[in-house]
Amino acid sequence: MVNFKRLDAVEEEHEELDGEQQSTEFEALFTQSLKDRPERDKIIEGTVARVDQDTVLVDIGLKSEGHVPIAEFRDANGDVTVKVGDKIRVLMTRQDGKKGYVLSKKKADYLSAWDKIGDACQEGGIVEGTISGKVNGGFTVDIGGIQAFLPSSQVDIRPSSDSDSYIGVKGNFKVIKVNQRRDNIVLSRRAVLEEERAAIRDITLAKLEEGQIVQGKIKNVTEYGAFVDLGGVDGLLHVSDLSWGRVGKPADVLKPGQDITAKILKFDRTKGKISLGVKQTLQDPWLDVPAKFPVTGRVKGKVVSLMEYGAFVELESGIEGLIHVSEMSWTKRVRRAADMLSIGDEVEAVILGIDMGNRKISLGLKQIAENPWTTIAEKYPAGTRIEGQIKNMTDFGMFIGIEDGIDGLVHVSDMSWTKRIKHPGDVYEKGSLVQAVVLKVDVENERLSLGIKQLEPDPWSLAPGKYRAGALVKGKVTSLTDFGIFVELEEGIEGLIHVSELSREKVASAKDFAAVGDVLEAVVLTCDPKERRISLSIKSLHVAAEKAEFEQFMGSQGESNSTFGDLLKQGLNNRSN
Repeated sequence: MVNFKRLDAVEEEHEELDGEQQSTEFEALFTQSLKDRPERDKIIEGTVARVDQDTVLVDIGLKSEGHVPIAEFRDANGDVTVKVGDKIRVLMTRQDGKKGYVLSKKKADYLSAWDKIGDACQEGGIVEGTISGKVNGGFTVDIGGIQAFLPSSQVDIRPSSDSDSYIGVKGNFKVIKVNQRRDNIVLSRRAVLEEERAAIRDITLAKLEEGQIVQGKIKNVTEYGAFVDLGGVDGLLHVSDLSWGRVGKPADVLKPGQDITAKILKFDRTKGKISLGVKQTLQDPWLDVPAKFPVTGRVKGKVVSLMEYGAFVELESGIEGLIHVSEMSWTKRVRRAADMLSIGDEVEAVILGIDMGNRKISLGLKQIAENPWTTIAEKYPAGTRIEGQIKNMTDFGMFIGIEDGIDGLVHVSDMSWTKRIKHPGDVYEKGSLVQAVVLKVDVENERLSLGIKQLEPDPWSLAPGKYRAGALVKGKVTSLTDFGIFVELEEGIEGLIHVSELSREKVASAKDFAAVGDVLEAVVLTCDPKERRISLSIKSLHVAAEKAEFEQFMGSQGESNSTFGDLLKQGLNNRSN
């Protein structure tokens, strides 16, 4: 048996030495201790003679048989893994007078494993093992019954994010630290792989060329692609070069250890950088797009992705088209594609356009159905009176529902002939029914213009007949300015009396002449319906009245058939001349 007390003493005696001296001293003592083990503590070979419920009897060639606890022969499932006649190696731990020798297979395996570790350290530090599990900071490796530690950084040249993929991997490992007293062994798989790669790297690099088709094995998968082992050299396979179609995640189609065929897209021999592509080994499906998908043709596909601005539809593997939100409905204002479609939906669409340079196909969903706007123009020609509900209001007008999904716009300028409406909410309420007149139907831009004021004739169109030059009018003062007085003749019709037309005497300010709300009488000078202006005069009224009175007085002295109105007009005409 190894004299561990003596080993401990040696370590304590040399604890002041540096690491290299301690290791050399320890290994020498450990090797000598194995040679000096007493006979009963040495590993011997025996033959299984009988398997009982609690023990296994082993013939070790001595006068008495030895026995091993049955528990040392049970696997993880509890099954016995030994049978009569099997050759096994055991360690004789002690002698029992009644039962013979007490043996241990477990201890024999343990010491044998450490013997191998010791030999491995002397022969270059390479051992065989299997990665058996995960622990904090790395993995455990079974090397013949002993559990060694493999740090995560040493499991691979480029460790995969999928740590579970390494469980069960068998291979060679390099011993980088050994401490038997603490049962501590640290291994490196990466060091072995790097040595193997270095041996074949130069040979592989000499054979590679851009454009070459190569065979490789997936080493590890990342979010942006995968690294492929081409034989001592890694190449990067980007996700965009995996398939002509859409690939969500590289891990969806690639697994570590998977064999693939790829094309070398770029090769920097100096830096040893290689870019690979899998889709480039296949025929480009876009070459047949113009023939397979003619413009205006109908196609069917599945929604594979949704964006705010539209939905991508897979027409076949590697070929997708976009349905923009503006092409989803004739009547609805679609703001988000998700309001109309869901991923996985089977849809039928019309091909609106193909951009081969940018590999884009524009699709239309609404074009499958008839455009209702083509019939709107026929059903509601300009001048048609309609009644509808106010659906929405904005600063510039309000929308009135005509049919399901068809709204017409009444601009604020078309709400009243005479009032200046700043916001439709000042006059109307959302949801109320109103009447309007169709002004214009723009089928191409899908717009319908309505007017409310057009329900009645423009009062200014009647003004020239009602407010002829010379006509006497009365009105209420609505506002006073430095240059004159505005008088309301009827709702929406105002006339202006300029300060120069207020009196024959000079008036400094209109505010000194009248107040808002006063009723004034004046005579019409001019009426311009196009400019929507009526000029009034009080001064001319006074002048004509005086002349009329004079003429009337003179007429009373003789014969005269002139009326006051005739005299007033004559006076105005004379004034204008």
